[in-house]
Amino acid sequence: MRIALLQYPIAWADKETNLRLAEQRIAALAGQADVAVLPEMFATGFCTDHPELAETMDGKIMTTLQRIANQYEIAIVGSFICLPTPPAAGVCCSPAEVLLKQVVDVVVKSAPFKLVNRGFMVVPHGDVQIQDKRHLYAHGGEDLFFRPAEERCIFEYQGVKILLLVCYDLRFPVWARNQSGSDYDIILVVANWPDIRIQYWDALIAARATENQCYIAAVNCVGDDGMGLHYNGHSVAYDTRLQPIVSFADDEEGTKIADFDIAKLHHFREVLPLWKDVDHFEIKKI
Repeated sequence: MRIALLQYPIAWADKETNLRLAEQRIAALAGQADVAVLPEMFATGFCTDHPELAETMDGKIMTTLQRIANQYEIAIVGSFICLPTPPAAGVCCSPAEVLLKQVVDVVVKSAPFKLVNRGFMVVPHGDVQIQDKRHLYAHGGEDLFFRPAEERCIFEYQGVKILLLVCYDLRFPVWARNQSGSDYDIILVVANWPDIRIQYWDALIAARATENQCYIAAVNCVGDDGMGLHYNGHSVAYDTRLQPIVSFADDEEGTKIADFDIAKLHHFREVLPLWKDVDHFEIKKI
């Protein structure tokens, strides 16, 4: 499976610009990659305190991505600020009303109406597969406006099983654990991970790939955000022996493609079946 890693700056809170640039970059991949991976909150940047930027699943962000996926025959992975459930009757009718007029009373205080940092895989001519972010970054205020995922989902595309981690999820090995040895084949990570903590990003990507005997492709952004944080990238894809297939230098912009041999991965797991010795546990709903 050919995975394209798109490491670029994100225009702060500017959906129009980010969608336009995403389409240009994905269009250039037509016929060259099976999956295009964008950073976390690719359409806005990590605007955790801007709930007015949220959209429903049938909003412009997702409808645009579905059109792009269909047109260029490529699956698209990323995350966006999503309003998952319409408010109850008598509260407000539109996302704009909920988010702009009653954000404190409805979105913040009432958990059912909170937003989600929605990870997605938009499949060409198919369904959208979703995985909401499980671990919310309280230090950045994400928990004030968002609610966590209740359960883990595994995507399937072209016969390949994929686990999506959204940024901070990368720090939590239990959530990512490949208990059966065949829960998934690839971990995809989408992130806005600042340079002041990039050493942890580098280490955690390698750790998740090692302990789960899987391929991994992790995409970060570059540039400066509206809060003054700098992002220096370090997007990377590793093979089964933790050798980098593609990697990005500090602050490098561009697109690189990693070709994952799934048959080789399965053979590696058979030859060295470390999964047989794992500790078993259950992840409960929050």
